[in-house]
Parts: sequence; structure tokens; C-alpha cells
Amino acid sequence: MSELSSSPPFVAPASAVPSPGWQAAVGAGVILVAAAMAWGALEIPGNAGYGGVGPNFLPWACALVLAVCGGWLIWEAATGGYRQAADPGGAPRAAWGPFAWVSAGLLLNAALIVELGFIVGCTLCYALAVQGLRRAGGQTGLLSPRVLAVDVATGLAIAAPVFWLFTQFLAINLPGLTATGWL
Repeated sequence: MSELSSSPPFVAPASAVPSPGWQAAVGAGVILVAAAMAWGALEIPGNAGYGGVGPNFLPWACALVLAVCGGWLIWEAATGGYRQAADPGGAPRAAWGPFAWVSAGLLLNAALIVELGFIVGCTLCYALAVQGLRRAGGQTGLLSPRVLAVDVATGLAIAAPVFWLFTQFLAINLPGLTATGWL
């Protein structure tokens, strides 16, 4: 009979884990993003609104949290690196096709949301992003009419209630296809 061996948890090979210098560079990059966010928060007026919180509160809170996380990443890198770093996983090469589908969905939504309205723009974004994610998962038959219809219907089922919630109940203006406020 074979014996069960008790092996320690998986630790990635040294070649798969970035050096402490690169790990510290990631932390420094996070701190730079925090500084950029704080710089942008300076441009937002701090007039206190409801509950004493102004519109610049959230950007300052995010900048602070990012700065703390960046400092923590640098501290981790300086005191031995990312401990017990797991195998990064994933494919050995980037999947550029699926990336292009998801990127196209996001960029088209940003470019066309004013002309097409929130519902149509977000539905288009959803349908293209799902195509990319399905391609990344290795699915086939993705451009069949049935799959496309399901993607568009699901996108509409998500985007329309969100639009109506924001415009009708919260009175937040989102770009619509018509002036009625319902599309």
C-alpha cells in the first residue's frame, strides 16, 4: 500500500514570483495612482452636503486607502517579498481575441452612449463583453442567432431596470434614446 504524503502547501517556483524589486515597484505604482487621485480630489469642491460629507470625500477616501495599500505592498517586498506566493495560473500567453471583444464593448459604450442612450449602449457593451468572455472560455458557436439573441435579451434585462431605477426613482439623468425618460 502506498502512504499518503503530507506535502506543504503549494509555493510557486522562484522563477514565477517577481523579484522583491519588482514587488516594491508595484507598491510604488499604487502609491503614484493614489497621489494622482488625491491631486484630482483637490479640484473637487469640498462643500459639505447631506450628512456633512462633500463630493470630494470619496476620492480622498480612495486615495488614502490606495496609499495605505501601496505602502503595505512596499513593506511586504522589503521584508521578504510576497510570502507563500501561489502559482499565478492562467494561460502562458495573453488571449488577445477575447480582450479585443471586451475592449470593443467598453469603448463602443463610452463612445456611443450619448447617441444611442444608456440602455442600448449598455446592452451592446454586455453582448460584446460576453462574446469575449465566452471565447476566452473556449466556447464555440458564439455567433449563432440564438446565442446573440440571448446575449442581447440578457443585456436589456440588466440595463433597462438600472436605467429606470436611476432616472425614474433616483432622478439621476442618464442619456436616453428618447426624451420621454423611459428609453
